[in-house]
Amino acid sequence: MNAPENLPVEQDVTDEAGSSGRRALTRREQKEAYENNKLFKRLARQVGQAIGDYNMIEDGDKVMVCLSGGKDSYALLDVLLRLRERAPIHFDIVAVNLDQKQPGFPEHVLPEYLTKIGVPFHIENQDTYSIVKRVVPEGKTTCSLCSRLRRGILYRVAGELGATKIALGHHRDDILQTLLLNLFYGGKLKGMPPKLQSDDGKNVVIRPLAYVKETDLEKYAELREFPIIPCNLCGSQPNLKRAEMKAMIREWDKRFPGRVENMFNALGNVVPSHLMDASLFGFKGLRATGEPDPQGDIAFDEDPCSTDTLSPSAEGTPISFAKFDDL
Repeated sequence: MNAPENLPVEQDVTDEAGSSGRRALTRREQKEAYENNKLFKRLARQVGQAIGDYNMIEDGDKVMVCLSGGKDSYALLDVLLRLRERAPIHFDIVAVNLDQKQPGFPEHVLPEYLTKIGVPFHIENQDTYSIVKRVVPEGKTTCSLCSRLRRGILYRVAGELGATKIALGHHRDDILQTLLLNLFYGGKLKGMPPKLQSDDGKNVVIRPLAYVKETDLEKYAELREFPIIPCNLCGSQPNLKRAEMKAMIREWDKRFPGRVENMFNALGNVVPSHLMDASLFGFKGLRATGEPDPQGDIAFDEDPCSTDTLSPSAEGTPISFAKFDDL
């Protein structure tokens, strides 16, 4: 018979709790604590791996974490702060929020939170909301223009604060959504890089959450009880195409285990000779070398064709070719 969930698992836990005046954890609470600890370790490992793989943060860096008030940027700041405690290098962190003067934006939330956890911060006040509402026709999404305005302001603020890196909260699902959007609607094989030089050439932008699943960030935000600020205060219509990509990725994750992971891994395993971009591979100058090529036509075969000499029993056997209609 299973033990009641409201009973302590071990007696010494009860004794210890009794001597300290604390209530012993129930079995359910212990399981939740165990799972929560696993979640943080997974996030810390994935963020640390991304930072290492792409050399995102170096000794002496001043990292400007762009904090919107959403789950992703909260988690980014939280994990970076905790990783910094045991990092082998020294780097500073400053949180920056752009108050775009959207109606109903709770101006007190972020300053109170950042003051409470003791993180240096800067609130940049810029009324981009009025500009966007004036320029974009009623009923149209404002996200694109708003994003461009926000990006330019944050680049300027980074320079004023002396930040050497700008950290954004984009995660694995954001990267895959961008890949599919560019593929389906932009005609480009282009995603969202984990590290890049800003378009003004003056900043380095990093995405330490690049390896992290969005569902893990949702669980972590709930666990840490971040004071989430809604992202639709501007009243803009949502990006329906991106929402479609998000729903598709979530559905694939449920129905086809491993598919999304393989898609993501493919972004770091590119074979230019098997694509069609002549600027990445010298197709025009390609000649037969007489040497086997591991990236040649047999590379994608499940059972690569043998290059061995035909056995004597096979000599004289006619080779049959399938008709195209039969394929």
